[in-house]
Amino acid sequence: MAVEIKVPTLGESVTEATVAKWFKAAGDAVAVDEALVELETDKVTVEVNSPVAGALKTISAAEGAEVLVDALLGVIDEGAAAIEEAPAPEAKEEAKEEAAPAPTPAPEPAPAPAPAPATAAAAPATKPLSPAVRKLVDDSNLDASVIPATGKGGRLTKGDVQDFIAKGGAAAAPAAAPRGAPAAAPAGPLPPRPEDPREERVKMTKLRKIITARLKEAQNTAAMLTTWNEVDMGAVMDLRATYKDAFEKKHDTRLGFMSFFVRAACIGLKEWPAVNGEIYGDEIIYKNYYNIGVAVGSSKGLVVPVLRDADKMSFADIEGTIRGFGLRARDGKLGIDEMSGGTFTISNGGVFGSLNSMPILNVPQSAVLGMHKIDKRPVAIGDEVVIRPMMYLALSYDHRIVDGREAVSFLVRMKECIEDPQRILVDV
Repeated sequence: MAVEIKVPTLGESVTEATVAKWFKAAGDAVAVDEALVELETDKVTVEVNSPVAGALKTISAAEGAEVLVDALLGVIDEGAAAIEEAPAPEAKEEAKEEAAPAPTPAPEPAPAPAPAPATAAAAPATKPLSPAVRKLVDDSNLDASVIPATGKGGRLTKGDVQDFIAKGGAAAAPAAAPRGAPAAAPAGPLPPRPEDPREERVKMTKLRKIITARLKEAQNTAAMLTTWNEVDMGAVMDLRATYKDAFEKKHDTRLGFMSFFVRAACIGLKEWPAVNGEIYGDEIIYKNYYNIGVAVGSSKGLVVPVLRDADKMSFADIEGTIRGFGLRARDGKLGIDEMSGGTFTISNGGVFGSLNSMPILNVPQSAVLGMHKIDKRPVAIGDEVVIRPMMYLALSYDHRIVDGREAVSFLVRMKECIEDPQRILVDV
């Protein structure tokens, strides 16, 4: 019995993936739940396992192919044994071609001057766009007809648009240029780059390409602004030093700084809901739940797993969950459900030594908090100058939904909670 292997549901707002690696070749025996193929999305790497035992009959999507949810990956012949090695149909055809005498090549005609790229790009304009693709095209002010389409039946996919943006695709609106200004040159192929033995070229992964496109999308679509403040970390450091051993002994996880900031962020988000909101078309969505994304570095790029209902989590829950995120990110084992649904993001560049930075929005969220290294600095307290452990905080926000008063007030509220952590415990 033939069993089809299809692309599984990939999570919220994820509609496509790249076939990263096949663990089995056509004809190989497979066991139940054995990994067949690895898919890469803009959020996480997913392994697709075999639902039955048998032999992998065919592979429909080769490595590197872009596939949509529910697309056919391959077919398993249930109950069959491994097929003995035999030349694949393509190999047989190649063998026949090699055995046949090569025909005398006819003179090649001169190439026609017709612009081939325009012809190839014209196909998407005749195909309807999905809501997600249409939104991305409109938000980025692009002309869908000039974006090369690789989807089934010549359809334009979200990945096509993101790749186009990542490669410097030009926005559609040349008519808005001032009179007499030179027309913007269309995005074209990169100029040849000379080979240098001291350089190494590595193909970008799907995750890295999507990260590139999403960061550029955030800059293109949001009215992004950043406000800064600084916080005295002395009270949190003293509390942590007092209880860290007892905390670790009881909860089997370390007491870090992130739990204080997550809980302080939840207090601030409840008071200033626009910071936790989202622009959706011509509507503003206010979210009365607090799913805090925590940026985690991995070998494949930055990922942002989510603490769901973080306002209801204890310090031990927060610290233990974040520790688990880090371990699974390192091993590439984060699940799709762990990477979706965030309403606000916290990024801690301080663990790498960053003194200050301006974080970029994690669209479609409206704000992101940047934490930084703790640095002893002279500060004025009353009429005295004292040395205190200080941290710069940066809040980048979408000015289309968050006003300056809300952004600054939110950051001041976080500062109050961190400098007097008892506020977090009693929620005042």
